[in-house]
Amino acid sequence: MSKLEWSHNAYYQRFLIRQLPIPSTRVLDVGCGAGAFAGRLARRVEHVDAIDRSAVMIDATQQAVPENVRCILGDVLEQPLPDQTYDAIVSISTLHHMPLEEVLPVLARALRPGGVIAAVALPRTDLVRELPVELVAAIGQRVLGMVFRILRARGQGSWYAVEQTHDVMPVVLDPPLTTRQVRARVAAVLPGARVRRLVFWRYSLVWRKPG
Repeated sequence: MSKLEWSHNAYYQRFLIRQLPIPSTRVLDVGCGAGAFAGRLARRVEHVDAIDRSAVMIDATQQAVPENVRCILGDVLEQPLPDQTYDAIVSISTLHHMPLEEVLPVLARALRPGGVIAAVALPRTDLVRELPVELVAAIGQRVLGMVFRILRARGQGSWYAVEQTHDVMPVVLDPPLTTRQVRARVAAVLPGARVRRLVFWRYSLVWRKPG
């Protein structure tokens, strides 16, 4: 692992938190991984449901989160979710593992009217349309990596350090859909959703359920 490597998932947690409705009482974290984001959400909302289909990840989450986080071992496409329950459904680096046309309606049904789906996931490389973003990302990755490394060395926080469980998390080396393709598929099932390419090899999806 490069000394300048840092977690893009951790970097975009703040973006997702900004999308939460105010107030938010119950939030679902889809693909919770080792529970870092679920723990952060638990400091802001009354109850968090954290679901992941990996037993290793759920075990790690259970050891990392406070009591107001309920850990669920299961696949969100198979695990029954309560209808119109969540104020927000969030996800980091998970949606590209699943067919959007199947998972998004499931999440939409579980969301209360006025609730928000907010996700960050990996797009397939699309150099023809996104070359400027790719160049900025390549440069910014090293510059910010150096800055974050210095701040961590000075004891000024974790600054997006890569989690110890990083190596056991599932990785898609070549996600199936470009940002443009994601936007088209999302529009077909969640009219009004916003999909945009983020700098550091992610896209964002934000949708508010009519209410």
